[in-house]
Amino acid sequence: MELVPNYYKGRVALNVLAGSVDNAKEIYEAADGHVVCGVLTKNYPDNDSCIADLKKYQSAVNNAISVGLGAGDPNQSKMVSEVSQVIQPQHVNQVFTGVGYSRALLGQDQTIINGLVSPTGKVGYVNIATGPLSSKEMATEVPVTTAIALLKDMGGSSFKFFPMKGLAHKAEYKYIAKACAANDFSLEPTGGIDLENFEAILDIALEAGVTRILPHVYSSIIDKDTGLTKPDDVAKLFEIVKRKLA
Repeated sequence: MELVPNYYKGRVALNVLAGSVDNAKEIYEAADGHVVCGVLTKNYPDNDSCIADLKKYQSAVNNAISVGLGAGDPNQSKMVSEVSQVIQPQHVNQVFTGVGYSRALLGQDQTIINGLVSPTGKVGYVNIATGPLSSKEMATEVPVTTAIALLKDMGGSSFKFFPMKGLAHKAEYKYIAKACAANDFSLEPTGGIDLENFEAILDIALEAGVTRILPHVYSSIIDKDTGLTKPDDVAKLFEIVKRKLA
């Protein structure tokens, strides 16, 4: 099963939710394979049922799977790690404190693991207290470059900045993009991204020089009646990506 995603074949790929195996296939085709299909552990009652379902997704999209928490829920951290150990997906979503556990259980360094950090309202600082217990305490604000170094120490691959609320934290995001570029670290902007602001958010990361960018575009492109991600919208996002990288 392919562990290294198309993410590494270009500077940008997409992370979108797959509502079904067929939906995952449609998404994968719409983005010409430059996508990881998010499946949320929060939607399953236990590890076994999640693993059984994820194996179907894996077969359908050449393992372009992103094992998700579910709105950054820290209580899903352990389940994400344990499911990923078995599945060996291309991408894993983790809270900051769960990155080391995920990397150790995976037993390899190819799968991308992001570490969730949150806005603080202060340019140059992020909140790393995003774990099951730490998220209940006071925010722990650390310099962005320190957070990157800590993630690297734990085997992390990428900075997941969430919740961005679109461009509400633009100045903070710009600083993070420059820091990721300077430290050769991937960046995953997440939260409130839609067809209207996607290009502006992508531009900031590209102009900063970030070499690997994985925007998460979730609820804004989901059909409210079916609960499935709209392949046509994925295609529109991918057209923007191709235009920017041309």
